[in-house]
Amino acid sequence: MEIDLTDPEAQTAFGTRLAACLTPPFVLYLEGDLGTGKTTLTRGLLRGLGHEGAVRSPTYTLIEPYELPIGRLHHLDLYRLGASEELEYLGLRDLMEEGAIWVVEWPDRGMGMLPSPDLRIRIDHLTEGRRLSLVAESGAGESLLTRLP
Repeated sequence: MEIDLTDPEAQTAFGTRLAACLTPPFVLYLEGDLGTGKTTLTRGLLRGLGHEGAVRSPTYTLIEPYELPIGRLHHLDLYRLGASEELEYLGLRDLMEEGAIWVVEWPDRGMGMLPSPDLRIRIDHLTEGRRLSLVAESGAGESLLTRLP
């Protein structure tokens, strides 16, 4: 499935629509070059799940946890990760047992240590806006795509 979005506001709104279809546990991989709006999409997702506070990119902390009415969400940004083994120091193995929602930016940098995705979203620059390519990689991902407005 491909979706073209015109601006950051449309990307945030898409994240909110995506949130309406999510049920934990769920793993979402966000892929794309710098500046494509992975955190912008995550901000909309969090707003759609009821988060009212600030949404920071976890570029330096690597992981930002959120307590939401639906449960816990872990937002990971692995751009600055040197090696996937570094994730072991974050207690990733313990977090995997929670049945939470995971949103992982730059998942290729954590391969071998991350849970498998239910849905993979690739975000690419367009002349004006962004193109999202959504690929379901599990039954939960396929189910989400059928419910996505």
